[in-house]
Amino acid sequence: HVQLVESGGGSVQTGGSLRLSCAASGSTAGIMCMGWFRQAPGKEREGVATIHSAIRRMQYADSVKDRFTIFGDNAKRTVYLQMNSLKPEDTAMYYCAAYLARDLLCDFSTGQYNYWGQGTQVTVST
Repeated sequence: HVQLVESGGGSVQTGGSLRLSCAASGSTAGIMCMGWFRQAPGKEREGVATIHSAIRRMQYADSVKDRFTIFGDNAKRTVYLQMNSLKPEDTAMYYCAAYLARDLLCDFSTGQYNYWGQGTQVTVST
């Protein structure tokens, strides 16, 4: 079993930056797909970025490309989401998630992820 704890959310103005952290504990010895997802009020949860823990392959949603960066520190068992040039539409609860990787491409579908953190709120104001 894997436990995930997010931190780093907060309130910023448009154009600002935040770095989210996701600390993993428990049975993390396997190769994992790690993902960041977000959910705004009244909207479905959507994938933001994923990273494969072994080959470091990263994927991004079109809405965050060139603004967000996902990266990990395996020694610290932590995955980060660096968010720059934030926009009001980035306002959401952000969740870290993981599943045991089955191939070299991580999935954006929420249904693939069986470990989830509690979420951290990001609010971007104009």
